[in-house]
Amino acid sequence: QSIFRDFVRIQGEDKFINKTNGVAPRRWMNECNPDMSELITEAVGDRSWVTDLTKLSTLEARATDSDFRQRWWAAKQKNKQRLADYILATTGIQVSADAMFDVQVKRIHEYKRQLMNILAVIYRYHCLKQMTPAQRTKELPRVVIFAGKAAAGYWVAKQVIKLINSVAEVINSDEEIGDILKVVFIPDYSVTAAENIIPASDISQHISTAGTEASGTSNMKFVLNGGIILGTVDGANIEIGEEVGEEQIFFFGCLAHEVADFRHYLRFHQPKPDAALQAAFDMIQANTFGDAHLFQPLIDAVLRGGDVYLLSVDFPSYIEAHKAVEAAYRQHDEWITKSILSVARMAKFSSDRSIQEYAEEVWNIEPAPVSG
Repeated sequence: QSIFRDFVRIQGEDKFINKTNGVAPRRWMNECNPDMSELITEAVGDRSWVTDLTKLSTLEARATDSDFRQRWWAAKQKNKQRLADYILATTGIQVSADAMFDVQVKRIHEYKRQLMNILAVIYRYHCLKQMTPAQRTKELPRVVIFAGKAAAGYWVAKQVIKLINSVAEVINSDEEIGDILKVVFIPDYSVTAAENIIPASDISQHISTAGTEASGTSNMKFVLNGGIILGTVDGANIEIGEEVGEEQIFFFGCLAHEVADFRHYLRFHQPKPDAALQAAFDMIQANTFGDAHLFQPLIDAVLRGGDVYLLSVDFPSYIEAHKAVEAAYRQHDEWITKSILSVARMAKFSSDRSIQEYAEEVWNIEPAPVSG
């Protein structure tokens, strides 16, 4: 409809084919999450699931087994403590594994909207500061974790990283807030870091502007490790929702077919920001996180630059989605059910399936037996 429209018109639709990506369960489940893998092996009866993810469906029958559920939660908590130790070792920041771990790890880019995430963190901090100490004790503790790299010359992305770290420095040193809210940017993102981060997520964010993410695979890794998605209706989020059930995902934001109209409107109008978004901007402009002039270009891109990635459009529903996440997380038993059922229904997202489809439908090659 957009990028390849002219090519399709000239060469015909048969020239183009789509295959959903997948991830390798050997590394992204069996190796990086041994405790959960042991539970899956117990449910399946053997380790054949490592090369045949369709067998994950046997987990559904264990979703109501109280002993299995308890051990599933214990495996998640062990992974969270491992990540907490990794965070302390790499950043010096101490976080509690009893808090909800809210994770966004991916390449730093405007369309992936790490900026929207940190603005929501600022708004949360603003709300917490308005509360009495007694009110704050009723809030759900949350650790917001960022990681990812920016291209060497991508100035905007580097400014977002600077803002995240500046916000983290202020919030993490605020004794009134304590463990109710912590913010962490894990440096030098790598496979090793990912193997610590991904098994530990309670919620992972995949919040690109609708229609901008071709697919994405980190969302697959997170769900295969028992995490729940907070995301837009974009990329592989859509297919994951189709497989695991939309009741296991927290969707928000505008849809792809609405984006062009919103962009056209915002190119010629400057609507007043939502109150929550304005509160975040106000805290930045009050020098709460250092020299506001450093971050003014990020604000201007939303308020005066046409808001290409529609932060102002999606921010209200994003905040509401966060509230829904917190309400669900407080329902401990229901959250565990979501986690188990999500893993049980993720067979489609194995790289084995993806490569098999390429071999059969694109490359037209036959499997070759391996001897010896």
